[in-house]
Amino acid sequence: MNATYDRIGRGYSNFRSSDPDIAAAIRGALGPSVSVINVGAGTGSYEACARSCIGVEPSSTMIAQRPTGSAPVIQGAAEQLPVRSGSFDAAMALLTVHHWADLDAGLRELRRVAGRVVVFTFDATVHDRFWLFADYLPEATASRSQRPPAPGYIGEQLGGARVEVVPVPPRCRDGFTMAYWRRPEAYLDPEVRRCCSTFAELPESLVEERMDRLGADLESGRWESRHSQLMGAASYDGGLRLVVAD
Repeated sequence: MNATYDRIGRGYSNFRSSDPDIAAAIRGALGPSVSVINVGAGTGSYEACARSCIGVEPSSTMIAQRPTGSAPVIQGAAEQLPVRSGSFDAAMALLTVHHWADLDAGLRELRRVAGRVVVFTFDATVHDRFWLFADYLPEATASRSQRPPAPGYIGEQLGGARVEVVPVPPRCRDGFTMAYWRRPEAYLDPEVRRCCSTFAELPESLVEERMDRLGADLESGRWESRHSQLMGAASYDGGLRLVVAD
């Protein structure tokens, strides 16, 4: 099965794990749900938020990295979930909808199989203002996978939903692109970048050139001078949102 993360997901489990603050938000969104299907399950992060969980994941590379003891997983795509209608109390899709080939079809499938739907996504208009994009990689915001539909649109497609802001903690353990907002030196590590689709979808030569510029700005103190307000911040709103539909 051809899947984005067959190409960019190698080593993913080394840097992408559940963050306690984000897990608490997801757990709250799932509410009293017992049985949960995790669509676009990846290596299984946040499945411990559910009392009983099964994953659906298209990428064999990601499935192979799921740790021992992970929830059962089926190889399959969001647009055609291989389960019966109404089989689960809740369906969750966490930082995955921007990679789906047909978002609306996938959202219909989430609605079909579960009573509650929890989508963890991001608001591109807020996301684009992140210093990494604004100062170094504006090209990243033009990528289709970095322009998901607005959380409000996703809620409408689900038949109505509430949207919750999910702040990113300063030592976020889940190494998505925004996780290192107060640790800029992390972006200089190719292994860190390899686990972020933002970098993986850009030409390597372009990324290396811009990260050399970031490295120079860190060494000169220019980055800290420009972004000193971040150093004491308790969290960062990078546009991450939970869309919760009952």
